[in-house]
Amino acid sequence: MKRRELISAAAAVAAGTATLTALGKDKKQAAQTAPGKSDMGAPYISQNRRQFRMATSWPKDFPGLGIMPNRFADALRAMSGGRLDVKVFAAGELVGGLECFDAVSTGGADMYHAAEYYWQGKSKAFTFFTSVPMGMTVAEIMGWMDYGGGQALWEDLSKQFNIIAFQAGNTGHQMGGWFKKQINTTEDLKGLKMRIPGLGGEVIRRLGGAALALPGGEIYQALQSGAIDATEWVGPWNDLAFGLYREAPYYYAPGFHEAGPALAVGINLGVWESLSPSDQAMVRAACRTANDASVGEYTHENGKALQVLKNEHGISPRFFSEEVMTAIGKTSIEVVRDAGNSDAQTRKVFESFERALLTYRDWTDMSDGRYIQARRLALGD
Repeated sequence: MKRRELISAAAAVAAGTATLTALGKDKKQAAQTAPGKSDMGAPYISQNRRQFRMATSWPKDFPGLGIMPNRFADALRAMSGGRLDVKVFAAGELVGGLECFDAVSTGGADMYHAAEYYWQGKSKAFTFFTSVPMGMTVAEIMGWMDYGGGQALWEDLSKQFNIIAFQAGNTGHQMGGWFKKQINTTEDLKGLKMRIPGLGGEVIRRLGGAALALPGGEIYQALQSGAIDATEWVGPWNDLAFGLYREAPYYYAPGFHEAGPALAVGINLGVWESLSPSDQAMVRAACRTANDASVGEYTHENGKALQVLKNEHGISPRFFSEEVMTAIGKTSIEVVRDAGNSDAQTRKVFESFERALLTYRDWTDMSDGRYIQARRLALGD
């Protein structure tokens, strides 16, 4: 009996080994037959390694904006020991700069890096997760997203489109824009053709102008051709890189429309749910790395670029007049409230946003606001 049992066991082991060998060959053949992705378009998977395709709204390797997605990819690659890899595509390489959302929603791409207000045509609620006119500063929007319930509301909204998104960049306070003519009164805004997306564009429309949402790579040509009379872009660092001063010499502050615009990594929901909890944690951490690093980087680079614009290109930044800012401010409140009450879900987001803003504003004013005033007096400016 013992001899027969040993013979049977040996036969079973041999059969199992043969089966495993065959399976291994089948997997190897399948990998050779269809390298890169499955028939369902899932991310590349090999030996527990995954490569994700990220579409972005930014020109290739553009200072700041174009580097943020690469910084996210580098952080995720380092945290995972190279196991999780992201291939970053600039605007137009995989899909157009404003087509990232649909590509990720349908699985044509695995991730995007963009500004959520680009998707306001799908829901006005999206714009609150980037920036709204007379809205939050960098510190305030981070407070609302991370601690005031904003992230949960964002996930409720995005999941309806098969996406989950996280903060992964911020340019800091933006400039009011570049204009071909001086803007001294509200009359100067009438008939103005300006590149300005989001609800900021609606403010310009209500004040008599025309607003367009052009991708960054199309702005200079539009200014040069006369298709637009003015444009906001970001701030000194990115504006200098585009050479916008050559076409529109009047540079105005402040940027009423984007006081602290959050940028996002959006991920296809199926891709996200296929990740282990530890891999999801690494993705979140990589987003935070990209977000936090961008704030210091923009502060540093904007300061340097502003000096170049002033000292080397003769640009004297201007401030909107009290008349213009008062009109913009009142119109901004109307626009944001109208958008916030456009439907039940957007109203829920708006009410949370507004509660947070009202909670934060006194502290921001008595800390940063008053300190900056005091510092100007101390330095004799």
